[in-house]
Amino acid sequence: MDQDKVGFILAKERRAAQEREAQRVADKTGFFYLNLATLPIETEALDLIEEEKAREIKIAIIEKKGNNVVVAALNPEDAKTKSEIKEIESKGYKSKIFVVSLVSLERAWDFYKYLVKKTTSLTGRIDVDRKQMEDLEKRLTQLEKVREEINNFDFRKFPTSQVLEIILAGALANRASDVHFEPDEKSVKLRYRVDGNLNDVMDDLSTLIYAHLTSRIKLLSNLKINVRDEAQDGRFTIGLGNKEIELRVAVAPSEFGEVIVMRILDSDAINLSLGDLGLRKDDLTIVGAELERPNGMILNTGPTGSGKTTTLYAFLKSKSSPEIKIITIEDPIEYHLDGIEQTQVNPEADYTFANGLRSLMRQDPDVILIGEIRDGETATIAIQAALTGHLVFSTIHANEASGAIPRLLDLGVKATSIGPSLNLVIAQRLVRRLCDKCKTKEILSDDLKSKLDKFIKNLPERVDKNDYKNFTMYKPKGCDFCHNSGYRGRVGIYELLRITKETEELLNKGAGEIEIQEFALKQGMVTMQQDGVLKAISGVTTFDEVEKITGPLEF
Repeated sequence: MDQDKVGFILAKERRAAQEREAQRVADKTGFFYLNLATLPIETEALDLIEEEKAREIKIAIIEKKGNNVVVAALNPEDAKTKSEIKEIESKGYKSKIFVVSLVSLERAWDFYKYLVKKTTSLTGRIDVDRKQMEDLEKRLTQLEKVREEINNFDFRKFPTSQVLEIILAGALANRASDVHFEPDEKSVKLRYRVDGNLNDVMDDLSTLIYAHLTSRIKLLSNLKINVRDEAQDGRFTIGLGNKEIELRVAVAPSEFGEVIVMRILDSDAINLSLGDLGLRKDDLTIVGAELERPNGMILNTGPTGSGKTTTLYAFLKSKSSPEIKIITIEDPIEYHLDGIEQTQVNPEADYTFANGLRSLMRQDPDVILIGEIRDGETATIAIQAALTGHLVFSTIHANEASGAIPRLLDLGVKATSIGPSLNLVIAQRLVRRLCDKCKTKEILSDDLKSKLDKFIKNLPERVDKNDYKNFTMYKPKGCDFCHNSGYRGRVGIYELLRITKETEELLNKGAGEIEIQEFALKQGMVTMQQDGVLKAISGVTTFDEVEKITGPLEF
């Protein structure tokens, strides 16, 4: 007999023997027996016990529904097992215990590799007194104040960690999304990205201080301090009492030293409801209706930094409830969401978007978020998920909403599969909001007023034109509140393409992007530029901002 076949038969018999032993233990102890060979394992539930401990005492929590947990144990009567279950129940959980075999437990433990914890041993942490940080933020609401605080800092008396706290407090006080360190020949430039634009904080940070800062940031981010000639990525956490802010760190070599960019991942910044996204009433109605559908796919398109994550997380928040299971696969996890099972791609463990998505499908989800559709395999599985009773959210690279469809075709998805599975495509960009403290009314020429009246009249029927009858436009001025820029904060401009039966017929006939776009416009689609113009005449932004994003205005 073939040696491989013999090995297979022996392994099968060993597994069967283990299952028989588990059944014997169940009969003896009075607990129910369970075989985990085909049952879904919830990674969020596994996280209630550390992997090392779970393996040591031969236990796993395989399901968590509210405060109810399902515990799988090799021997529920074992002293360590009983102690662990007692500890779990002391945290308010009600446990249902089953006896399982060792092979079942090994299958459950294997899912730990897909688990990304909120704070792992690989992530450093700065714990800062919240009041101290708030006091710092109050002093640092102007960029020049940040510069003064750093220049007045006595590096001989206090550790480098404190100047890093000043820089981070200044970033938070000024609503920065990123902190940039850019070394030059004799000094280092410090800049904050605020509302999409880079702002100089100081250009004379000493190279000696920066060397200490670099080591500190690398240490916190679990990066190799002695490696200076290659790019490295990491992250660390700022603990502020009961609040945590994560920072994603990217280090890259340059001519005069290492360039560092820290992305600030403040969960408060994305804790938005659907109504906070800046969608018009008619667009909000469409999105709300599509989110109520039990299956299908909603795709979001736009460049990096256009607010796609914020939009999709708002969708997840609107769907989140105890009756619905939501799972994500992201690269990386940017923000941690309560009540949602989040996983992160890990190429080293062969946990790619495609492989991860296959695994997630076995977890019986209702809603799936895929961080990005990058390849044909992921696209095909995502389409199948949408066709088989799941509501799928994802992003894809395309400039306009209509561009998402040819992109799927390029990835090898059949046109006949796109129509039945795709519900909605959203294209979006971010424009700066006018500062409410200092914006001033703009007097329009009669010619421009006439053009805008005509623009409003020609809008699709679904737009309530009464909202724009007596509009007033504003222009930026500048004040301390907005750092004299005239703008504060950003808002999305959107383009929604609904996939109808007619769109599906067009796809089946081989229609391209231009044909799809023209058909969508005839059906009443409002373009991103039109949405931007409507936000400008509503006093939210300006034509300059809209033009920067969408090109010359057409009206």
